[in-house]
Amino acid sequence: MTFSIVGRCAETGQLGVAISSSSIAVGARCPWLRAGVGAVASQNITLPALGPLILDELAGGLTAQEAVDRALARNGYSQYRQVAVVDTHGHTAIFSGSHALGIHNALAGEQCVAAGNLLASAGVIEAMVAAFEHSGGCLASRLMSALQAGQQAGGEAGAVHSAALSVVDDLTWPIVDLRVDWAEENPIGELEKLWLAYQPQLQDYLTRALDPTQAPSYGVPGDE
Repeated sequence: MTFSIVGRCAETGQLGVAISSSSIAVGARCPWLRAGVGAVASQNITLPALGPLILDELAGGLTAQEAVDRALARNGYSQYRQVAVVDTHGHTAIFSGSHALGIHNALAGEQCVAAGNLLASAGVIEAMVAAFEHSGGCLASRLMSALQAGQQAGGEAGAVHSAALSVVDDLTWPIVDLRVDWAEENPIGELEKLWLAYQPQLQDYLTRALDPTQAPSYGVPGDE
């Protein structure tokens, strides 16, 4: 019911997740990121707690695979979970339990991991990794390219209805955190529209937060 790409930019150190699902509000449960630590997609029969637990273990010094193994062991029912992780150094870990739904696959690439379940084919995940590795631009754009490649390769076996894109840099909050919680059709296309609208404003919002004296005006009442 979900396919995702977790990636790191080797140039900037940014970490991010792009994800889509047939379920509502996938962005509320599945992507977890922490600047300077790692990024996690926790999916299939989702346990949201796995994301923060894995990030805590990474912050404590465990490798990506050790962090996944320890978090799964602590919570049980690992056979129902699917997890993809990239740490702040670009090291990866993947796990797909024996009860992962339908056609499922998970694959690590260069500075990325893609994973999915209830897929149209296992090749969806391979297409996502290839797109991430060969696309240009900033991390968010590369993640979106990978998500779109997964959709074009067949995506889920059924329709998807939600999508999300999140990126962290060196701040305590995400510099990109965009969600389509429900769309009858093409939530990935709607997410792409959000990203294209937000991208030229991204730096302005960082400036507003970090140095209000240099904040650009948006021309609304009271905004001078």
